[in-house]
Amino acid sequence: MSDQTGWQGIFAVLQTPLTGADTIDMGVMARQVEFSIACGSTGLVYPVLGGEFQYLTETERNDALRVVCESTEKRVPVVAGVAAPSRAVAAGMAKTASDAGADALIALPPYLAPASLNQVMDYYRAIADASGLPIMVQHARLVPLPPAFLVRLLTEIDEVKYIKEEREPSAHNLSQVMKDVGEECLGIFGGSHGKWMMSEMERGSSGFMPAVQTLDIYVKTWDAFQAGDKKEARRLYDAHLPLINQLTLVGLQVCKEVLVRRGVFENNIMRMPGAVQMDEGDHRELDAVMENLGPLMQNL
Repeated sequence: MSDQTGWQGIFAVLQTPLTGADTIDMGVMARQVEFSIACGSTGLVYPVLGGEFQYLTETERNDALRVVCESTEKRVPVVAGVAAPSRAVAAGMAKTASDAGADALIALPPYLAPASLNQVMDYYRAIADASGLPIMVQHARLVPLPPAFLVRLLTEIDEVKYIKEEREPSAHNLSQVMKDVGEECLGIFGGSHGKWMMSEMERGSSGFMPAVQTLDIYVKTWDAFQAGDKKEARRLYDAHLPLINQLTLVGLQVCKEVLVRRGVFENNIMRMPGAVQMDEGDHRELDAVMENLGPLMQNL
């Protein structure tokens, strides 16, 4: 990894709170920002897959990002999601994010139609030219890229500085990408709700980008590991796994439901068509999980 100082720690992936009328609740969005910062988040990320970005209009994405940037008031960096189906749309989103006050950008490659590697290169170059901000490549199973191409992105586009590695098995891929990119990368972050958090920390991950619902536990786990207390980090991680398992199996509505129970969200409404709806059994399971996690969560 580079000797330059890059970001590290837990960056909160913000959810999109909705009203009963299917509009974004900007007051709750601002409250989510405060909750995340109070939990110890190193930075904020919005809107990406965890925030249902692909089901939001461009106006909604831009307006909600502006609220995030204004609410954050530069207390922590904001990484704006600008992924789009095409270069032109992504460049426009990047310019708007820069104008809104974002500190960096994150983007999947074009995700609706297969793009050639040259087109992917042009896509990230357009994002860079439109904003001049540091860029993180979100490397997910949705659009996998060859490791050698990631190196090209990092070496040929000055603004590409970070990678979020989420291909399965993510821990193995994180090790491989870290080996391949060498000194060209300021940091490689893990995702996937921190399923492989312990392994990825052992392999040198720069941090993680989980959803907000139990951000304080993610922060405590990271802090314990970085302080050399791997036993405590393992205890926290093991306690957290039942919730990570449920939200992986059931979906993002679990994240929103936990935020409802913690007094941050007003409801658990999803924008994503066909999203799994929690049933009575899911709520009973979450009751038991939350009871066990209660002592580990801050009273915010």
